[in-house]
Amino acid sequence: MKVGLFFGSFNPIHIGHLIIANTMVEVTDMDQVWFVVSPQNPLKSSKTLLNEIDRLNMVELAIEDNFKLRASNIEFSMPKPSYTIDTLTYLSEKYPKHEFALIIGQDNLLSFTRWKNHQAILQHYSLYVYPRPGSKPTDLQQHPKVNMVNAPMIDISATFIRDCVRNYRSIRYLVPPNVEQHILERKFFQ
Repeated sequence: MKVGLFFGSFNPIHIGHLIIANTMVEVTDMDQVWFVVSPQNPLKSSKTLLNEIDRLNMVELAIEDNFKLRASNIEFSMPKPSYTIDTLTYLSEKYPKHEFALIIGQDNLLSFTRWKNHQAILQHYSLYVYPRPGSKPTDLQQHPKVNMVNAPMIDISATFIRDCVRNYRSIRYLVPPNVEQHILERKFFQ
């Protein structure tokens, strides 16, 4: 089985994430996409970051009716900060019959050469890259392991969603209805 790994804080998961994941399983050779919920991105502030279990639960709610999408808490038990190469290596050892690929936005491709062991990632795994607003082309797009995917260009920000909740504005259509209900019931981001 070919599995695309979609890493993120998902704080909260939103329609943009779901559109990208669904596009990957529908237009590429991936059989499933796993949302890898990252406990803490060292490059992001943790002030507005919900507990990792709460974020995982929202991902599970968002994808509960799609068997091609799965939530993963694999990084919860790994050393922090967790690096993509370490997670890929661990998953490859744990699931030797699966082929893993990495799903990233075009904006991340620009900085990919600064990732820990980026050469090893490109040697052993494929990258599936979706377009991002304002992203510039890079020479890495020509690499044989890099697949540029014709996906919708989504510009929804979790920060915008959190601000809406904090200011009592609707987040309808930005997140799935069950995720919206969960956020409001639990008073997340207020």
